[in-house]
Amino acid sequence: MNEQIRCPEVRVVDADGEQLGVMPTSEAQLKADDSGLDLVEVSASATPPVCRIMDYGKFRYEQRKKQAEAKKKQTVIEVKEIKLRPKTEKHDLDFKIKNIRKFLSSNNKVKVTLRFRGREIVYANSLGREVLVKIGEALEDVGVILQQPKMEGRQMVMFVGPKAT
Repeated sequence: MNEQIRCPEVRVVDADGEQLGVMPTSEAQLKADDSGLDLVEVSASATPPVCRIMDYGKFRYEQRKKQAEAKKKQTVIEVKEIKLRPKTEKHDLDFKIKNIRKFLSSNNKVKVTLRFRGREIVYANSLGREVLVKIGEALEDVGVILQQPKMEGRQMVMFVGPKAT
């Protein structure tokens, strides 16, 4: 920006977007000073570098406004977790499935964790996988299984995401 530009020659674009051509940096700086604006290096990798005559403060302000607007529009996807045991009763399982549906409807991913304690680990591949598959089938209309059930230590984990519309 301004005196910090070290190149001997630059291609200059004025405030209206018109090309002024290639000129020495000192001459470009004088033109910027005459119009009461700043000389800003836009593309340093070009040969010669491209500089633009603009109000740098206003430019930075507009950039911040655009970033704030973009941040406002972006959606944050949270990962909610539901924990179960292999011998969870049907009513409790239905209640957990209802909660998963609620999470999926608000566009969150859900991590379904089936924890095995003590000797329950023996039933991991049979009873445990069966419970998670049953949950997956119950949620087919609103969600899609992102990661199939897999063991992580003493717990089996499955990820469910909202169905793309």
